[in-house]
Amino acid sequence: MRHLISRVFGLALCLVALTQTAHAEVRFDNAVGSQIMGRPVHFAVYLPPGYRQDARDYPVLYLLHGGGTGQPSDWFTLAGLDQILDRLIRSGQIRPLIAVAPDGRRDADNRIATYFLDDADGAMRWQSMFFQDFMPAIEQRYPVLPGGDNRALLGISMGAVAAITYHLDRPDGFAGASAISPAFRRDAQLLALSPPAYETRYGGVLGMGLDGQDRITADWDRLRPENLAAGTDQTRFARIPRLFIDLGADDPFFAGASDLHLALKDAGIRHRFRVQEGGHDWPYWRAALTDALLHIDAVLGRGYGE
Repeated sequence: MRHLISRVFGLALCLVALTQTAHAEVRFDNAVGSQIMGRPVHFAVYLPPGYRQDARDYPVLYLLHGGGTGQPSDWFTLAGLDQILDRLIRSGQIRPLIAVAPDGRRDADNRIATYFLDDADGAMRWQSMFFQDFMPAIEQRYPVLPGGDNRALLGISMGAVAAITYHLDRPDGFAGASAISPAFRRDAQLLALSPPAYETRYGGVLGMGLDGQDRITADWDRLRPENLAAGTDQTRFARIPRLFIDLGADDPFFAGASDLHLALKDAGIRHRFRVQEGGHDWPYWRAALTDALLHIDAVLGRGYGE
């Protein structure tokens, strides 16, 4: 009998050790189908330590990358997000979660940014695809806890604009969002863009070939911080700071982010707004990720005392 008890105890210890040493996994080049896009949408996914070793379900974090050469793999190859998540999960600072990084590029060349939004002419409907095709497919494929309270957003630069826009558009759709270096421009910055620079950044979202005041379209107006803030249901944001905005003091989009902070404050939308030394670059973003993830865990786990 004692021998049997010893064997059972030993097996239990082995199972505990296995759980503690189980490795997280990052899987690249996954895809889900999209009727809206008419093609597959690719993504990378982070699966936490101990994934599939029990029957648990997880909260899900959607990762929205930056513009230009930005792509899903950046979160892991340039930011080391998987290593940061591993460390925070193993130390008990955050609960395990699944993190999904969709490919926000228009195509392989990615000559014109999507901003993870719908094009002005409807040629590409990225935001519609995300809500109608992508999220439902992801949350059916992986063991994800249901409902907006178990879903969050983390974006950088272009992706930070989308993270804020998505959350303010759909307050109940997410527990919260972290936005690092959101690329909000003021009117003067938009008008100062050369035609090629405008086309690369806004040819899809606002329309091709626009110059001067013609760039101030209804779609641009909807992206103004004051209109984003005024257009949301403020009830969801009244008690806890669901939005965390973090950027460098030398960020070229500092003025636009400051406008957003003031607009949110004036609208009574509780949020966190932090400025530190730094610019609009990977050194700043990597350093900011830990606190961004701690915020995500706080909104997912009611760590703000909700």
